[in-house]
Amino acid sequence: MTTHDQTFEALCQQLRKAAQLESINSLLNWDERTYMPSQSGEYRAEQIATVTSLTHDCRTDRRIGEWLDALADHPGLAEPASDVATVIRRARRDYDRHVKLPSRLVEELARQSVTGQQVWVEARKANDFAKLAPSLEAIVRLKREQAACWGYADCPYDALLDEYEPDARTRDVAATMEGLRAELVPLVQEVLGRDRGVPRDLLNRHYPQSVQARFGQEMAAALGFDFQRGRLDITHHPFCTEMGPHDCRITTRYDERFFPSAFFGILHEAGHGMYEQGRRPDQYGLPTGQYVSLGIHESQSRLWENQVGRSRAFWTHAFPRAQHAFPDSLGSVPLDDFVLAINDVRPSLIRVEADEATYNLHILVRFELEQALIHDELKVADLPEAWNAKYKQYLDIEPATNAEGVMQDIHWPAALLGYFPTYTLGNLYAAQFFEAMDREFQGIDRLMARGEFAPILEWLRTHVHQHGQAFTPAQLLQRATGQTLSHAALIRHLRGKLLS
Repeated sequence: MTTHDQTFEALCQQLRKAAQLESINSLLNWDERTYMPSQSGEYRAEQIATVTSLTHDCRTDRRIGEWLDALADHPGLAEPASDVATVIRRARRDYDRHVKLPSRLVEELARQSVTGQQVWVEARKANDFAKLAPSLEAIVRLKREQAACWGYADCPYDALLDEYEPDARTRDVAATMEGLRAELVPLVQEVLGRDRGVPRDLLNRHYPQSVQARFGQEMAAALGFDFQRGRLDITHHPFCTEMGPHDCRITTRYDERFFPSAFFGILHEAGHGMYEQGRRPDQYGLPTGQYVSLGIHESQSRLWENQVGRSRAFWTHAFPRAQHAFPDSLGSVPLDDFVLAINDVRPSLIRVEADEATYNLHILVRFELEQALIHDELKVADLPEAWNAKYKQYLDIEPATNAEGVMQDIHWPAALLGYFPTYTLGNLYAAQFFEAMDREFQGIDRLMARGEFAPILEWLRTHVHQHGQAFTPAQLLQRATGQTLSHAALIRHLRGKLLS
């Protein structure tokens, strides 16, 4: 074994050790948001802060820097997409970012993110923004400090965005979202101007929670989510997390009077989960076994939720099963009525239940507000008023309460500022991936109508999941579709579904 080989192996062992610590943290966080007793929050925050500090120490070990310096002339770097080059390149990027953060800040952010989520649950339930505001103020202060430690190209928000979508710039994302908005708003108005005869009430019939859970799990498994390596649970705000190469947890929340809430939440999180399950297990903990960005991750969840799950072809296969599961609510409903109902377009207050056409306007609100928070152009105390004004501006509606307004998402209490724009990026990536796949298969609808979802998953495994961080999001998109990022595919998808 050469000196380079020995050094590279030492680096990999250290990265795997850090990943093990992070997986422990994931388990603690998953338990905190699912089954943890309500009075255990304070100690859980300390547990997570401790493990986060240990992980930070592991990732900032000075030996990593020394190993990376010694690997600067590794012959494997000649092939940028090789495993060796990917590990060295991404490990250098991550190490340089980690060492800029003091342990005190890392611990405090971890602690505040846990307590913030716990306060959010109670404050939202009580519709009491004043109860949540101190936690948000502390988080905003810490995130500004984090951005300052990392440094940035144009503005502090760049640093936070880069954590989730590497190399993205606020100005570029803003331009992309503005281009989408310019076509999306008139499209929504055109759809709203038509009388599509949508039977909206059928989704508000009685759908027993236990039956929803069985049906949702059955359909997630049919798409390809492996329940031998994953599970489905209940939470306040749906999420997906992994605790190892063969342990992926998805969650949802149920409403017995609104079928889409849990079902499409399950498909969405299963999409995330199939990306996790599709990564190379032998590379777990290394950049070669990690997801490339949250925008790409989101593309997987949105593709399965929308391009697949809201299509007529999917329900040609799935609707007889749904009718069997919910005979009282769907037994006499025509397929076309059901498909119209699940694709209803109308401005609404809740992001996770928004239709495909208006969803990105919800993201635009959050994108603009969190920039204003980080850049100290908006005070936390003024968030509810600013939120309501943005909803009036972009969706022409206003929430009656803060619980259905500014407090509906868990992201800011969880210290996830810079995260929201990746949802829109994910929608754009998803539309482009699906178009490319459709061209290659010469029509995916015929496969979905027969319940043949394996080819879709295999395409994604080949073009997205297996590459880890070998390519940037832009490179991955170009390789898979032959195109650069654009909103055109998403607009075509929406027009084809809603106006044809």
